[in-house]
Order: sequence, then structure tokens, then C-alpha cells
Amino acid sequence: HLQLVESGGGLVQPGGSLRLSCAASGFTLDYYSIGWFRQAPGKGREGVSSISNGNGYTYYADSVKGRFTISRDNAKNTVDLHMDSLKPEDTAVYYCAAGRDYVVGFREFEYEHWGQGTQVTVSS
Repeated sequence: HLQLVESGGGLVQPGGSLRLSCAASGFTLDYYSIGWFRQAPGKGREGVSSISNGNGYTYYADSVKGRFTISRDNAKNTVDLHMDSLKPEDTAVYYCAAGRDYVVGFREFEYEHWGQGTQVTVSS
């Protein structure tokens, strides 16, 4: 009943931009902390960005800081990840995840609900 669906992935040139969205059904996303994770070819899953419930604290991996922005759109019940200045190393499947507690960062056990992912490919 509780579902997360990512959208917005695709193929983009290096230096380009994409906006990913994480949409919730069955629960109100504003009540949850949200994390964005990614898994690149041949690598494990890594945290990208998170936004906490409550005070809305945002957190970014060093590799994306200054390029990616996470935000909530409560009217649409989504959390978005705007990605600028994309690099080939950003190529990955991107996942969103939701946790009901106040979460900062990328401890996966704190996120109870996960989407199926959306592919981002940065290539010329």
C-alpha cells in the first residue's frame, strides 16, 4: 500500500541537468525523511542527498554538493532532486527512500520504504 515511485531519469550530456521526482502513494511524504541513493555500474549503493522530516534539514554527499539540490513539493506529495552540471560518473540508477523517523544522511536501515529506481545516464 505504501509506495514510492521515482521519475525523471534519462540520457543527458555532460554538463546538463535533470530533475528527479520521488512520488508517494499511500502516505504523506511530508511526514517522512527522504533519501536519494544511487548505484552506478559495478559499484554499490551510495547516498546522494537527504531531507529530514520536521525541520527539513538537507544533507549532501561531498561528490554532489553544490550541484544537486533536494527539495519538497508538499502540494504534489513529492521530493525532488535537481541535478546540475552532471558528470559521467553520475551515471547510475537513482532510488528514493522514506523513513518515518528524523533522519540525516544515508544509514539505509533508517529508511523503511524504497522505490524501484530511475536510470540516469550522463554521456556524450
